[in-house]
Amino acid sequence: MTKRPGAAVVAGGALLALLGQGTAAAQETAVSGGHVSWTLDAGELTLGGSARPAWLPATSGSADPETGGMDLELGGTARLAPTSDTVPPLILADLRLRLDGDSGALRTRTAFNGEARELALAEVRPGDTTVRTGGVTWTGLTVLLTDEGAALLSRWSGQEFAPGSPLGRFDVTVGTGAETEAADAPHPTPPAAPPPVATPAQVTLSAPELSAGSRQTVTGEGFEPGEVLLVAIDKDTRYQVTADEQGRFSREFPVYATAAEGEHTVELYGVSGEPRAAAGFGVRASKS
Repeated sequence: MTKRPGAAVVAGGALLALLGQGTAAAQETAVSGGHVSWTLDAGELTLGGSARPAWLPATSGSADPETGGMDLELGGTARLAPTSDTVPPLILADLRLRLDGDSGALRTRTAFNGEARELALAEVRPGDTTVRTGGVTWTGLTVLLTDEGAALLSRWSGQEFAPGSPLGRFDVTVGTGAETEAADAPHPTPPAAPPPVATPAQVTLSAPELSAGSRQTVTGEGFEPGEVLLVAIDKDTRYQVTADEQGRFSREFPVYATAAEGEHTVELYGVSGEPRAAAGFGVRASKS
């Protein structure tokens, strides 16, 4: 696994033409699934009326594992809503995220006052890029309003948004398929050895039963070293974890005070959406 600051080049097609960017020769690879986590810092806006991150699937696009660039089409929609709940949410559809060198953009299609438009809503600046076998992860991408993005949000919300104002941050993980070895040189055949016994991926919970408002810990083993996993509680994807060099991880999470009495599930998914492991726990009735 390699980790580097910043990001770089990705094919853009129509998006790069819209942005007036040139393409660069790069080892671009089609993505095989993934997701984007969009977090807004506490302020005047929320995503879908919640302070929690919005999760959007990466449905298609390309990435360059050599440089950390990307050009991704995102599925679903994002709903920007003011914390004051004074105007209807602004629906952002056809989201496309590009990162090219030291700059990037978030483009979207939306409608306001009966007028549909496509625009570059925000500038995206690189954070850290982690390249692993079969995938790339970007963390801490900074999202800043463009001139037209700030003008749109000001008209929609009735509040003043300035160009360059922060619009949260992105964490992105995509799959790029298995690495292939170069075929230009023969490889010596290693001596035969008994295959290692693989530990099946599994998760355990610190408490089989607890009260609402408590804290639970999920621990996993048998995963691929460096594998990025999504943790879903009762089908609600909340967290991202990365397996260590031994294929293990541990994550503590709150059991909400509003959790219903009865059985609940913790499920682990790969970045392409495939289920990896699951476990259950019970929530006791509150004492009156």
